[in-house]
Amino acid sequence: MNSFEPALIERFAAIVGDRNAITDPAEIAPHLVETRGLYHGASPLLLRPASTEEVSAIMRLATETGTPIVPQSGNTGHVGGQTPREGKSDVLLTLSRMNRVREIDTSANVLVTDAGCILDTIHEVATKHDRLFPLSLGSQGSCQIGGNLSTNAGGTQVLAYGNMRQLCLGLEVVLPTGEIWDGLRKLKKDNTGYDLRDLFIGAEGTLGVITGAVLKLFPCPRGHQVAFAGLESAEDALAFFEMAAATCGPSLTGFELMVRLGVEFTVRHIPGVRDPLAEPYPWYVLIDISTFDSAESAERMMQGLLENAFSAGVIRDATIAASTAQARAFWHLRESMSNAQRPEGGSIKHDVSVPVSSIPAFMAAAEKAVLAHMPAARICAFGHLGDGNIHYNISQPVGADKADFIGRWREVNEIVHGLVLSFNGSISAEHGIGQLKRDELAAIRPPIEIDLMRRIKHAFDPAGIMNPDKVIVS
Repeated sequence: MNSFEPALIERFAAIVGDRNAITDPAEIAPHLVETRGLYHGASPLLLRPASTEEVSAIMRLATETGTPIVPQSGNTGHVGGQTPREGKSDVLLTLSRMNRVREIDTSANVLVTDAGCILDTIHEVATKHDRLFPLSLGSQGSCQIGGNLSTNAGGTQVLAYGNMRQLCLGLEVVLPTGEIWDGLRKLKKDNTGYDLRDLFIGAEGTLGVITGAVLKLFPCPRGHQVAFAGLESAEDALAFFEMAAATCGPSLTGFELMVRLGVEFTVRHIPGVRDPLAEPYPWYVLIDISTFDSAESAERMMQGLLENAFSAGVIRDATIAASTAQARAFWHLRESMSNAQRPEGGSIKHDVSVPVSSIPAFMAAAEKAVLAHMPAARICAFGHLGDGNIHYNISQPVGADKADFIGRWREVNEIVHGLVLSFNGSISAEHGIGQLKRDELAAIRPPIEIDLMRRIKHAFDPAGIMNPDKVIVS
């Protein structure tokens, strides 16, 4: 049955109520375009269930009728995994009404939540209980935890706390058949068979719909220091990281690398952002230290680290945030860097990772290769040096035609990704595969890996209705 048929729309509406079965094209429109405008889809229907049981009923009906379902969280993804296909009858499913924190257990340091809960809300609830949920993203005011789990989101504190796979203890998932798997376990040690949780985390909604999660919490740090340093080279940044890791150990919670152009774009286009240093430098590092004993220990640690780095000639200038507001301002500069590229025209993005020790060599090789292919391109590279994740973004030449530049996306990707693979890296560090990298994934992974992924997909979704044509083509 075609999902455009009124009779089928009525059957779905009977599950969630007419008000939550949206057919108005104007209301659906914001859900059809991915954040960078690379993918535009179509959908006759947007469903907003209020419970896991309603999601289950939706999936049973979808399997019965062969209706493709595209789960969508905050629509903040960058690879088109949340976007319905063009020319198809994909039905959008959003858990925005399922936004309740179900439980917080401070003894076990866990929080149980609906998958539609906004990340900022989870931060607020944890803070009220003197706890920290460390996932931090630029989109945390709108992204939902189900989407964070489905893409195995990373963010700025992976160095100390890990990505979503490490921050989740258990899941509740509705399978394509409508069956409900209740895996909301609070256990940190559980060796009973296959780890089903890890199959759904990072699967981008292709195996089932995550409806709930058990998240790890941590004590709130008592000491916190943030500094911004200027350096001459990426090699110096790596040397600085090695010093920081040796000095701070687990207290090193952030180590972000930025090229000068990114700072210039952000100061130019993001209101209220200022250059933290008096003189320009080719490279910058934002360093974040958190301690659990006292504010004084964090202050001593940061001052000692910077003094040693100055003495070694590794950094040229640095400033320590004098207040919480200034620390937030430093982070705001870093987190706004991607958005600051938009007023400069088209931007070809790369979310890649290479071994930390290879970052300087990769940066040099990528710059040489890209500029040989496109001499006037402007390279805006930044990212999480501590875990090897670089957002190697390339802004269009000044005065270039944006459409023509974006039209060269694939050829530029081929250059950069080819270098990434030569350094034994990954073409997707934290944004996922979605539609953008699906065909490339199939081309670069060993056939046995792709075959195993297809077998898993077929085992969970024999009808092929769950977020079809994303990650892999089954």
